[in-house]
Amino acid sequence: MHTIEVTADGQTLCKRVAQLLDSGRIGAARPLLAAARRLSPASPELAILGARLAVAEGVPELATAELDGGIEVWPSHAGLHKARAAARSETGDIEGAARDAAEAVIFDPVDPQAKAILGAALLALGRAADAVACLSEAIQAGPAPVIYRETLAKALEAAGDAGAALRVLSEGIALSPGSVALRNAAILMCIHRRDFTGAHRLAEQARAAGIADACTFGMNGHALSSLGRHDEAAVAYQDAYKLGPHDPYVRHLVIASGALPDARRAPPEYVSTVFDGYADRFEAHLISLGYSIPGAIRAVLVTHPKVARGLPAGPVLDLGCGTGLVALATADLPIGPFTGVDLSRKMLDHARAKQLYDELREVDIAADLAAGAHSWPLILAADVLCYFGALDELFALARARLAPGGWFIFSVEELLPDYDGIVPGNGSWALQRMGRYAHAADYVHEAAIAAGFRILRTDRPVIRREAGAAVPGIMLTLERPGHDG
Repeated sequence: MHTIEVTADGQTLCKRVAQLLDSGRIGAARPLLAAARRLSPASPELAILGARLAVAEGVPELATAELDGGIEVWPSHAGLHKARAAARSETGDIEGAARDAAEAVIFDPVDPQAKAILGAALLALGRAADAVACLSEAIQAGPAPVIYRETLAKALEAAGDAGAALRVLSEGIALSPGSVALRNAAILMCIHRRDFTGAHRLAEQARAAGIADACTFGMNGHALSSLGRHDEAAVAYQDAYKLGPHDPYVRHLVIASGALPDARRAPPEYVSTVFDGYADRFEAHLISLGYSIPGAIRAVLVTHPKVARGLPAGPVLDLGCGTGLVALATADLPIGPFTGVDLSRKMLDHARAKQLYDELREVDIAADLAAGAHSWPLILAADVLCYFGALDELFALARARLAPGGWFIFSVEELLPDYDGIVPGNGSWALQRMGRYAHAADYVHEAAIAAGFRILRTDRPVIRREAGAAVPGIMLTLERPGHDG
């Protein structure tokens, strides 16, 4: 139990409250702050401490209200504006945070923290160049917290100078070798640049420096896998799992490492396990990543000869239908009825709730195509072929199930050269992080033609954004010719 001496003065209590908040001891800070308020008249320091406590307790709106009152009384106090900027950032009011941070800089031009807060707000508003200027001044003012360099690196990357961003992080690592945040930011920066050799080197340097962090090891596994060093990647994933066994991202990496690089596809057990665990947050997560494929498929279907004339087209086989996003995106078109196929029972439950499918089947898509006898005028596959490396067999199965003149529309992730110009994998496809395969455009086209399809169109959508970087895609519209020759 924390006791308060009756002889304690308000200033001493305020210092102690600040120390407790700095150390995260919120429960202990609360009664001391109440005592300080009883012993001292209202002051900017008390308002700031009250706001910090409110933010720590998860009530940033209360913090803003308290600071509003303080600024009415002391409108030129830089610390109050700085604190309100931080509180407004917590509530998502980034423009308000930028205004308050700018006021704090005006009232105290030499305060590096105010400049850092302003820089972070400007970066969030998309003003990367202005953010770089503010954050650079904050760092030049003297020894700076790690977060200043981390944010400056993000601003430099957003401004298009990834090289300078990496130098800022490297300088920070030299000054603070024990900083896990700086080391992980530098590794991630290399991954964004597809410099997997650099990412692996930085991860190994972190290990040599005594850093033991699940995220560090997980990103090292990604880098090694991207370099084709899959056995070493599996070890890195296992190291990550030992440190973060309850982290869903780490668990996913470990599962992905079981999808052997020499395999021609991801094991069905892997896919069903991953998506059963992912189903409840699948749609919200994809939307947050800017997922574009359902809309891209819709844009192609609008050009279908029947749909363009307002005539019904279908039935439709939706391979890897997931929660039913493609059916939802095309619900206003004269297309259907829909049959959905997916390995994940929980994903199918979400699709069923949309009431857009006449039939839903829990089965592997290759097995369903091989066992089926029905001919489909339309077969769609949105982001499911990324769980297959070799596509030849699947293309042959899809062509056999497609009616003459029918369309097969699908998307894959595009295989691109690494930072050093090397194409990962076998040159046609490669297993990448999170257990997904990426495919070379030439391979996809050649495999489609070899299977007997006519290529009607090729689109190059950005599938989504992942870790801040665009995931390039290839979307093909194939036709089975109206004869079997």
